[in-house]
Amino acid sequence: MPIPEPAPAARSYEAVLTSIEAELRDGRIKVGDQLPGERALAAQHGISRASVRDAIRVLDAMGVVRTGTGSGPQSGAVVIANPAAGLAATLRLHMATSHFPVADIVQTRIMMETWAAQEAARQPRQARQEEQLHLLVDQMARPDLGREEFHVLDAAFHVLLSSLAGNAVITAMMESLRSAIQGYVSDAIDSDQMWQGIVPELRRQHGDILTAVLANDGAAASRELRHHIEWFHSQTNPIQQGENT
Repeated sequence: MPIPEPAPAARSYEAVLTSIEAELRDGRIKVGDQLPGERALAAQHGISRASVRDAIRVLDAMGVVRTGTGSGPQSGAVVIANPAAGLAATLRLHMATSHFPVADIVQTRIMMETWAAQEAARQPRQARQEEQLHLLVDQMARPDLGREEFHVLDAAFHVLLSSLAGNAVITAMMESLRSAIQGYVSDAIDSDQMWQGIVPELRRQHGDILTAVLANDGAAASRELRHHIEWFHSQTNPIQQGENT
């Protein structure tokens, strides 16, 4: 009978992460609370202050705490709620290692954004939100707009539209996908000639999506958004598109 391999030893700082997760879940720590100092956490978990600092750095990168220097209620590690920060950092790193294929990002976008567009068309909206969508579409239509500026506005439009669905998880995921979307869209267009051939249709598609949402036509908004994402992918990644269908 084979002898099972021993489980890897837990890293010291993981005790702090596990403890804080439990306290957040139980409501003993809330957003806005300040975590105990390094010395107290080290004594509580029987680990070094260096390990405590490792745990705080991880929580900071995950968007769970914000660290500050000095004294007072805003110093040390204060609990915040910024889930998109950690998701965004993770996605950017995995995109950099090509861990997430573009085709998989496209498929994920279709699943999330078509649902979000349908819900956004049904939900009550503030005039300010509609003005922001109009402004983004109008800015993308400027003839003097550069490619990179367009990509930034494009990603912002999709994030804002998805946020109107009113789902906090979808909003956080789309915000974290913002840089990945902007990056692969930018990388996919490798020449000014290609850009000039694609951008008029992209502008028209964004307008059609917005029109459907403002008309409260969820089915049309979902359909237009799916067409928009699939069309762009087919124009810029035709070989990959064929391999993944």
